[in-house]
Amino acid sequence: MHEEKTVTEPKFRIRARHTETTVTVYQAYRPAIGRPAARTGRFPSAWKRDRMTWIKPSFLWMMYRCGWGTKEGQETVLAIDISREGFEWALRHACLSHYVPALHADQAAWKRELASSPARVQWDPERDLHLNPLPYRSLQLGLAGQAAARYADDWIVGIEDVTPLATEIHALARAGERERASALLPVEPPYPVADEVLAHLRA
Repeated sequence: MHEEKTVTEPKFRIRARHTETTVTVYQAYRPAIGRPAARTGRFPSAWKRDRMTWIKPSFLWMMYRCGWGTKEGQETVLAIDISREGFEWALRHACLSHYVPALHADQAAWKRELASSPARVQWDPERDLHLNPLPYRSLQLGLAGQAAARYADDWIVGIEDVTPLATEIHALARAGERERASALLPVEPPYPVADEVLAHLRA
């Protein structure tokens, strides 16, 4: 059963479904992209690799972003298993999406780092079953350039269409069936990553 997260959680921590070799991230696309991706395990040619693509280890944050798969252009929700090696490469080569005085010499230095980084990170409030904000953060990882190419070509291990799961959980939550809905949520324990990997990304 999915365990409720508590307010004592560290503010900046990656939580994700993972194995010894993979980590699961979520994205939502229009059916013309999402369905072929789930069917073949690779993004179709219509997927724009020259645009930044944001991957999210939090299922509920993805539900918040795509409205449980009801928002236009985000009707197909994908669970994408990628290699931990690739995921951590992106973290090591990422820059925060906003300027933080404690981490950057000045705004100009941050802008230079942002322009040269193939990945970027932002931390947004994690969400509960009803998509209300929680007092700790969820990682969003943006991939561009070589990071997006590596993601599409090398890191992906498998893609699953989890739209039916999103629909079922949403229906149970709306019906007040909290325990049944929570039991279906993907379990996302803390992701084991060295402090040095996140030191430059903790806002």
